[in-house]
This record gives sequence, structure tokens and C-alpha cells, in this order.
Amino acid sequence: MEAVLGHLRGAIERGDYAIGDKLPSEAELGRTLEVSRPVLREALRALQAMGLTVSRTGKGTFVVANAVEDPTFGDYAASDLLEVRRHIEIPVAGYAALRRTPDHLDRLAQLLDRMERETDTIAWVAMDTLFHLTVAEAAQNPVFRRVIEEIRDALARQSAFLNELGGRREQSNREHRAIVEALADGSEHDALAAMSHHLDRVERTLTDIVRPRRPDPAASGAPEA
Repeated sequence: MEAVLGHLRGAIERGDYAIGDKLPSEAELGRTLEVSRPVLREALRALQAMGLTVSRTGKGTFVVANAVEDPTFGDYAASDLLEVRRHIEIPVAGYAALRRTPDHLDRLAQLLDRMERETDTIAWVAMDTLFHLTVAEAAQNPVFRRVIEEIRDALARQSAFLNELGGRREQSNREHRAIVEALADGSEHDALAAMSHHLDRVERTLTDIVRPRRPDPAASGAPEA
């Protein structure tokens, strides 16, 4: 899927498909790129999340931008989503460290164990959003949970995007475990730090996908311009 996405993204950024152009049909792209329909659809969804294309029912997929600016997940832009998450989820983790019950810790531990064994992205993403909801529940303020519930669909879309294109799953599992360990220790300081680190890594991976680093000419031995 990453190769297909890279090919299509490159074609759009080079202008092979200009703004306003309709992409070839799924059947035609599948034949040309020699990939299955499910793989192609994942790549097309990623292009749309990046803001490069839009899908119009019954008409096809059209190019609407030639550069990635700010991916959109559901109703929310990635930058807006991350800004809100920092203001909500970091303090939520601190409150959760002070207010969590043994039941909250048991549920989070069981969830982590399942996530670390899970290999299916869709199932893992569902548990990822449940993890963040459970941390909010542990803060024992229903408003926090309501806010996370409101952005749940966007969180799931972002999580799938980062896992498919950024290989985030194992790293995210480790970050989640650090959060739960801080909650179990009742350490507000460590919980704040662990959630902040988690969101830092989300932002870094997203940035790497949106604006991939170019190879260093000096490192590759290529002459400098």
C-alpha cells in the first residue's frame, strides 16, 4: 500500500495528474499497478486524508491539491486535532494518575495485553481509541470522556493512517504501557510526561509522512548542487 500511495502521490506532486483531473478508475489503476482492489482503496483513502484528492460518489476520485498541507481525519484537520489532544489528554493523564481505581488499571492492563498480541490493524485501532477513552474515564470527570468520545472517529482515522504509513503500532504499544505504569504508580508527573511523549511521537510520525525527509546528498556520495 505504501508503494502504491507513493506512486500516486508522486504523480500528483509532479503534475502528471493536475488539479481538477480525475484519477483513472480503480479497475484501471489496479491493472496498471498490479495490485488488489483492497490495497488500492487503502492508498486512495490515504490520498484523501492527505487532502490531495476528493472522492465524489458515482463520479470518481479527483485531484484537489498538488501538495500535502494538513491531513484531515473525519471532520477535523490533523493540526487542530493534535492541538486539542495536547490540551485535553495530557492533563487527563495527570488526573487519572490521582483518581484511577483498581478496576481502571485492570481494564487498561487487559487492553494493553490484547493490543500487544493483535496483528490486525482495524482491530488494533479500535482498541487504541478505547484505550484513550478508558484513560479519560479514569480521570473521573465525565466532561473529559465526552470530549474524547466526540473526536473518537477522528482518532481512529488518524491511528489507522499512522499505523499503515508510519509503522506506529509497536512504538505506540510501548508508549501506552508507559502511561499505564505511571497511572499504576499514582505519579501525576510521570503520567503527564508519558502522555506528552506519546503525542510528541504522534506528531513526529505525522510530520514524517506529510513531509518526508529527502536523502542527504553528502551521505549518499552525490555531488552537492
